Amino acid sequence: MRTHFIAIGGAAMHNLALALHNKGYQVTGSDDAIFEPSKSRLDKKGLLPHEMGWFPKNITSDIEAIILGMHAKVDNPELLKAQKLGLKIYSYPEFLYEQSKNKTRVVIGGSHGKTTITSMILHVMHFHNIEVDYMVGAQLEGFETMVHLTHENDFIVLEGDEYLSSPIDRRPKFHLYQPNIALISGIAWDHINVFPTVDNYEEQFAIFVNLITKGGIIVYNEEDQAVKNVVEATQNTIRKLAYQTPNYKIVNGVTLLETPEGSMPIEVFGAHNLNNLAGAKWICQNMGVDEADFYEAIATFKGASKRLEKIAESKNKVAYKDFAHSPSKVSATTKAVKNQYPDRKLIACLELHTYSSLNAEFLKEYQGALDAADIAVVFYSPDAVKIKQLEEVTYDQIAQSFQRDDLIIYTNPKQFKEFLFAQNFDNAALLLMSSGNYGGLDFEEVKELMG
Repeated sequence: MRTHFIAIGGAAMHNLALALHNKGYQVTGSDDAIFEPSKSRLDKKGLLPHEMGWFPKNITSDIEAIILGMHAKVDNPELLKAQKLGLKIYSYPEFLYEQSKNKTRVVIGGSHGKTTITSMILHVMHFHNIEVDYMVGAQLEGFETMVHLTHENDFIVLEGDEYLSSPIDRRPKFHLYQPNIALISGIAWDHINVFPTVDNYEEQFAIFVNLITKGGIIVYNEEDQAVKNVVEATQNTIRKLAYQTPNYKIVNGVTLLETPEGSMPIEVFGAHNLNNLAGAKWICQNMGVDEADFYEAIATFKGASKRLEKIAESKNKVAYKDFAHSPSKVSATTKAVKNQYPDRKLIACLELHTYSSLNAEFLKEYQGALDAADIAVVFYSPDAVKIKQLEEVTYDQIAQSFQRDDLIIYTNPKQFKEFLFAQNFDNAALLLMSSGNYGGLDFEEVKELMG
């Protein structure tokens, strides 16, 4: 089957291209810019476009499926040619559904935690040599790609993103999967550029629950009131399985999880990660893994890439990098690191980088998010605000939003780096939270700093 990707270079798109190539499909693609690691990975399989740009000549009538990435625009020349030829055009999630409609679909949704929970499930399956198809939003240790598709596997585990499907399909991605088994980890208003109100955002999760197949299962975090409300309100004929944060304790910097067999040391930490673990356990049990086998496997789970990822550690210093950007995740992550190292000075740095976090109206949601830190720093780039064509966010608006008198704010990457490298990290924990890189911060240099 010949399949052509418009915008093949994206993190998700290039992984799907690799997965289809591995499955035996004839794959071609185009993009106007492709960066590492996508570039090398596509090149290795012979899938890297010969030249960058959009070329209508790439689109011919023998193509059986066009997969359209979010990076493409509605007036993309290749898209217009495909429409003119009447070719079948799929969004990324729509095509994943086509690949999995005869499988048991397990979809992990939530404003935060979905990558970690999906990663936990896949780690457990991998540990016990249970083969499943999957799509996850982070590169995992022991897995070649973020997408894996076969003809024979019974289950597919999908990370269910609530963002838009494609430039021409404005439905949230997770509305297209029609899960047999689903999970919602938490609901906290996000993607303000697409969902302008809290009610509008929460409605997307209600639709998701209603799209679960009849007789299916919803696993949900009952500690999150918005999740509880959505699940309890549904009229869909599905089983409802609630979970909550399990009992645990921290002894000498090690998190011990309470299990039926006694206390068990685990690699991940923080109440939010233990909550994620409880959700993953329910899913794995409904996929045929018993409780004892789950605990055996999860003890070796070190976390998903960029999710509370330890990047450096020496005798009395430690540094973590985290993808956190939503207010609830920033708060949970900051508290987790402080609870894990209560006797150390916590220096927590947050880059405001997404559409929502750079929106003046949304900023007030961050009130108290950095309260657990001893030193709290916020970095944002006025250039990023301009690029995203948002109204300018002021220093005073940020200071007011976080409601913390000693908040340190930087807009200049050089000055932020100078501040960071001037800190005394003896008996300290550094937490860098961002979906960006603080205007070009070299994390390898940070590792040397903590050496």
